[in-house]
Amino acid sequence: MVEFETLGGFYLGKVLDTESGTTVDAKANDVLLYDSKDLTTHAVIIGMTGSGKTGLGIGMLEEALVDNIPLIAVDPKGDLSNLLLSFPELNADAFRPWINEDEAVSAGQSADAFAQAQAKLWQQGLADWGMSEKRIAKLRQSVDMAVYTPGSSAGLPVSVLASFQAPAKAVQDDADAFRDKIQSTATSLLALLGIQADAVTSREHILLANILEHHWRDGKNLDLATLIHAIQAPPFERIGVMDLDSFYPSKDRFELAMKLNSLLASPGFEAWLEGEPLDINRMLYTPDGKARASIFSVSHLSDSERMFFISMLLNELLAWTRSQSGTTSLRALFYMDEIYGYLPPTANPPSKTPMLTLLKQARAFGLGLVLSTQNPVDLDYKALSNAGTWFIGRLQTERDKARVLEGLESANSSSGFDKARMSEILSSLGKRKFLLHNVHEDAPLVFQTRWAMSYLRGPLTREHIKQLMADKKQQVSSVTQPPAPDATVAAASSPSSSATDASTPPIVPDGIPVYYAPANTPDAPLHYVPAIAGFADVHYSSVTHGVNEDKVLSLAAQLQDGPVALDWDDALVFTQDASALVSEPVADAVFAELPASVTTKAFTKWQKDFLKHVRQDHPLKLFKCRHPKKTSQVDEDEAAFRASLAQYAREERDLQTEKLRKKYASKLQTLQERLRRAEQAVQKETEQARQKQMDTVVSVGTALLGAFMGRKVMSRTNATRAGSAIKSAGRMQKEQMDIAHAKETILAVQQQISDLESQLEAEIQATSSMIDPSAFELEDVLVKAKSADITLQAFTLLWLPYRLDAQGRLVPDWA
Repeated sequence: MVEFETLGGFYLGKVLDTESGTTVDAKANDVLLYDSKDLTTHAVIIGMTGSGKTGLGIGMLEEALVDNIPLIAVDPKGDLSNLLLSFPELNADAFRPWINEDEAVSAGQSADAFAQAQAKLWQQGLADWGMSEKRIAKLRQSVDMAVYTPGSSAGLPVSVLASFQAPAKAVQDDADAFRDKIQSTATSLLALLGIQADAVTSREHILLANILEHHWRDGKNLDLATLIHAIQAPPFERIGVMDLDSFYPSKDRFELAMKLNSLLASPGFEAWLEGEPLDINRMLYTPDGKARASIFSVSHLSDSERMFFISMLLNELLAWTRSQSGTTSLRALFYMDEIYGYLPPTANPPSKTPMLTLLKQARAFGLGLVLSTQNPVDLDYKALSNAGTWFIGRLQTERDKARVLEGLESANSSSGFDKARMSEILSSLGKRKFLLHNVHEDAPLVFQTRWAMSYLRGPLTREHIKQLMADKKQQVSSVTQPPAPDATVAAASSPSSSATDASTPPIVPDGIPVYYAPANTPDAPLHYVPAIAGFADVHYSSVTHGVNEDKVLSLAAQLQDGPVALDWDDALVFTQDASALVSEPVADAVFAELPASVTTKAFTKWQKDFLKHVRQDHPLKLFKCRHPKKTSQVDEDEAAFRASLAQYAREERDLQTEKLRKKYASKLQTLQERLRRAEQAVQKETEQARQKQMDTVVSVGTALLGAFMGRKVMSRTNATRAGSAIKSAGRMQKEQMDIAHAKETILAVQQQISDLESQLEAEIQATSSMIDPSAFELEDVLVKAKSADITLQAFTLLWLPYRLDAQGRLVPDWA
């Protein structure tokens, strides 16, 4: 048996004969392999409830995960979380916690008996489709799976509103991308407040867009508290040609700020502020580069909250996409289980612009979108004409069918489209049967979806998700939990400590320069805490590793009482250079006490220690892999480098697959022609001999070869037919001596086809590269800077501003 994975395709089901409704070769079990790289031109799945749409989607995601392709999925109903219900052991104990007990009652069985029945059903179903427990084990070992619940603590929490991160430089440099990011973020936030704002006429939208642009242009992140203050006191005086108060009076701005503040103070809203950041790299790969399946369950959210979150997610995904290199192979998947309302034909919700942009641009960067829906009449088919693959199941109404045909015709405007024939096929589809229309193939086909490896128990509740994610939540709690302020910071906020409750800066010894980190919210009550900061220009150079890089290293070490050396290893790292510092504090701020250890002599020693620390402990770190022979880029972390190695291996596999198809196509065609002529020779003898001979030679040599020649259909049993055909032909030779010469010719051609298939299988195995990102062996490469290549910008006593957040905790208030 040939492994499905070796072909670099997705095993989706069996091809059906559109006339009879049976498989193309029922005895051979023809298997549909869908090229994974075809998903770079996106796909849409359409089918009514009960059509098998969810099963097809989960099967496709399973195939992606087996191939180490990471994915982000939006799950509005709770079905996609079934991906985590994949049990290599396939026994009743594994199924028992997840069965639907209402179904057990309906079946007249106890819960234990129903679990046993479900386990047997899955065992048989997988066996019928040529899959085993080993394939499920490979699925679970290939990826890390997680269910996120924005706005809820049931699954992994995700921090959506804690910070509106400034877009990456690649987005800022693209004027259209930067504008779209600003517009959709402002629209999403206002939608969360219940304000349907027009980007051109709404003053709320225009104000928010200008605030976002002002901060993001300066590379500053925003949080809700900062945004509320900025609405009340914007960092600009004019909007367009009008002064601010004429355009949007202070009283009206205060009302908008109050709405946002009320949202921030509402019960349960802290769930939107806590958890992992909405970081796409983090959602796609673990720190060691292993592929992830990040499922965002949003069934518990209101319509406005769903729209807000999905729009924010799409924007982040778009920014990530633009930071990737181009590729023709599939790098990652985005799957949305129900896009009704998010890509409508006429309205323009916040989700529509980023989704349209992704459909048009993501393919060049290897991101495939798979969008699923049961409501075809509510979709923008002009947008979906960008989808290269359509999976169409049973439809509910003639209107739905007409709309689907319209979309297909639009997507195939440049080629012949048989609308009448397509309509006839759509009308005949049954459960789990889909029409596959792929622009990368010559003709559409109908297939039946395979059995899912995951247990499809139906929508998971929040309690189910909580149970699934219990262990993982403990693993990530240490990462997401905000660090407690140290003693110095705590003292700065203590109203009972007169020593730290100073409204003027403490006196600093002569010869020590003093600066202040600029505050994000200068009108908020601030607490200044002292640190020693060094800012250095560092040049890294290595001919061997192709490094010629300039960096600015900005560190701030907090001061402690007593004659203790500064801990530069634990220093804060700034993203700005010394030019961003200011020489005056914010008015009415409170200052912590300056430790007695701050002396001119100590300051001089600390400067020498800082330069030594930069030289010895801040090398430029790269990663090197010997197989394949590659070195990471500057600033490329381990996870990103491992992902790039996996992508390189996938591209090489896809390239070799194409070469093999071309190599074997002409050879197969020649042999098939020789076989045809040999069969004609047999036919001239007797009808009986012809019939027996056809039984022997039909379908020989199409197992792997057929999968490479166009429609990508693979027969599981044909791989062994050549040998049995040869034996059968030998028996016929004894019985029918009058056709011996013709049979010998056929046998020779059969053997050549069998040999050709064996060669192909060997070459496939040789080109099936290891694509598991965590399997690559890496070495650290450290490029240290020379003393002469380190230039000190500034070395100073630096006052760091903190403010109290909504929970009463001191948090940093600098960029």
